[in-house]
Amino acid sequence: MQLEQARERVKELRSVIERNNRLYYMDNNPELEDFEYDALTRELKALEAQFPELVTPDSPTQHVNEGVSSKFSKVAHAVKMESLQDAFSFEELRDFDQRVRDAGIAPEYVVEAKIDGLSVSLEYQNGRFVRGSTRGDGLVGEDVTENLATIRDIPKILPDAPEFLEVRGEVYMPHKAFFALCEQQELEEKTPFKNPRNAAAGSLRQKDARITASRGLSIFVFNLQQVRGREFATHHETLDYIKSLGFPVSPRYSVYHSIDDAIREIETIGQMRGDLEFDIDGAVIKVNNLAARESLGSTNKFPRWAIAFKYPPEVKQTVVRDIEVSVGRTGVLTPTAVFDPVFLAGTSVSRASLHNEDIIRTLDVRIGDTIEVRKAGDIIPEVIGVAKHGENTVPYAMPTVCPSCGEPVVHLQEEAALRCVNPECPAQSLRNLIHFASRNAMAIDGLGEAVAIQLTSRGLVHTVADLYTLRKEDLLTLDKFKEKSASNLLNAIENSKENNLDKLVFGLGIRNIGDKAAALLAEEFGTMEALSHATNDQIAAIEGIGGIMAQSVTEFFAKSGTVDLLQRLQAAGVNMTWHGQKKGTSLAGKTLVVTGTLPTLSRQEAEALIVQNGGKASSSVSKKTSYVLAGEAAGSKLTKAQTLGIPVIDEADFLQMIAQNESAKEQ
Repeated sequence: MQLEQARERVKELRSVIERNNRLYYMDNNPELEDFEYDALTRELKALEAQFPELVTPDSPTQHVNEGVSSKFSKVAHAVKMESLQDAFSFEELRDFDQRVRDAGIAPEYVVEAKIDGLSVSLEYQNGRFVRGSTRGDGLVGEDVTENLATIRDIPKILPDAPEFLEVRGEVYMPHKAFFALCEQQELEEKTPFKNPRNAAAGSLRQKDARITASRGLSIFVFNLQQVRGREFATHHETLDYIKSLGFPVSPRYSVYHSIDDAIREIETIGQMRGDLEFDIDGAVIKVNNLAARESLGSTNKFPRWAIAFKYPPEVKQTVVRDIEVSVGRTGVLTPTAVFDPVFLAGTSVSRASLHNEDIIRTLDVRIGDTIEVRKAGDIIPEVIGVAKHGENTVPYAMPTVCPSCGEPVVHLQEEAALRCVNPECPAQSLRNLIHFASRNAMAIDGLGEAVAIQLTSRGLVHTVADLYTLRKEDLLTLDKFKEKSASNLLNAIENSKENNLDKLVFGLGIRNIGDKAAALLAEEFGTMEALSHATNDQIAAIEGIGGIMAQSVTEFFAKSGTVDLLQRLQAAGVNMTWHGQKKGTSLAGKTLVVTGTLPTLSRQEAEALIVQNGGKASSSVSKKTSYVLAGEAAGSKLTKAQTLGIPVIDEADFLQMIAQNESAKEQ
């Protein structure tokens, strides 16, 4: 390759890599899989090595790629949070070992699994958690203290702690939590996160810490960044110490005295990937001796004392036997490839979603084709391409009528998906019933998918209102139902009548309205009657509710079927009123930021009081902030408030503001 050709290719590679960096780190929605990204990065490194004159300081090979969002305050790291050099072969690991030996250091390594999550720093003063931040570019990260404080595995108080401690860890989402989140997103017709890593990053970067708290995040701590009053000789000692303080650490970490032993441990970890409850994307080899680390030092991007081995993606070929089309709760038709079972990442796989007609057309997947399948993030099966078309195969065409009710399907404006718009479609009725009974909606215990299928298939339930007319003798006709199980389900249905209005609003399955939006609507309008007559503008004016959501609400209540459904639910005794405490007005129009440790209130309690009294609880300080409510160890948010001249109040001032307003109202 000539210099000018290389220059053009380098420019192209940098553009693609930087774009994916933004999508990966800032939007949590990358276009490239890890192995595709790694391949492009290796190609760029090779070209820059061949043509050194093309290397520039802004090249993605010359700096840590993670960005810093403007949503959060910035944190300057006292100890640089470095990324790791990647290796893709055992030979590269042996080259690393040789470089360590050439530096006069006897090999002694610690091997750990490389958790696929979001890297964070945790700081403690006198045993109290005071600040948490993301890696960012390694030098400056984002202050996400409030969100990290919601993660149960992160200790808030350390026993027998030093004066100051900083540790580094990886926030991740366990598989169980990830599947639950995806299921909820699908129920709400939202695009599910692609993999647990993106889900973890998106959850940690929420402006509302309550959303983060609901996502089931966890953490592994893997490095001691700094500590006062303690000295350690080895990395293994620091992991033992971190563990003794109550931090979760890597479930496997041992010392190895040769690179071959370290490689064997990497192979062992790789064989365990399918059995783990969390994602790993590799294994890390670290020089154990801390003094040796200092001697080896770092490049401008990587430490010379550690290297990460990346496991190759597992891709298998199989034959498509069928393409099944299912109908979702809102009528969306989803095609699924059914193929000969293959073993991937520890489990047998025989199905993978093809998502929509556009994907099928792009891949040109046909029944009878040999396809390539992998698990995205080692979790979700996906078809990545066609290896070869089968003999006499023809392009697949999506059905023109609903496979459930036979009515014509349509493309709604700006949607890739086909949709059945028949309100009496049996498949939609089934999914609506399952959603209505789900935990975050009406929470009807005992009414899962299997029972819902029986109720709808036997004609006992056509709409959710029919639940409230069921009799015991109806339930006793169902498979596996006895007197006790029938009574339990009837009691659960009866108890659901007392649910607050927000549960019902969410249970109705309005497009684009999740449980949080349902709560906002119920609290704002107070009754189902008022909500059903609200205008687009009235709904869109609610903070947290956008124009599309408002349109979905008004369209739902405009349907004749909705009027009949609500009348039947009300006649059955289902509650149609918001029972929550109405918001006060003492903080109306004011934005408050809570930081530090308050004397009696937790941060969550303080923020709840702000909202309850008409204010807005924000996670970041800006010129729009009215007050900063500060406690002990307030940190960077207090500093920023002082810089911007924003009034700072303590807990006593805060409670007095609320009390004075209440007193004034009584007079």
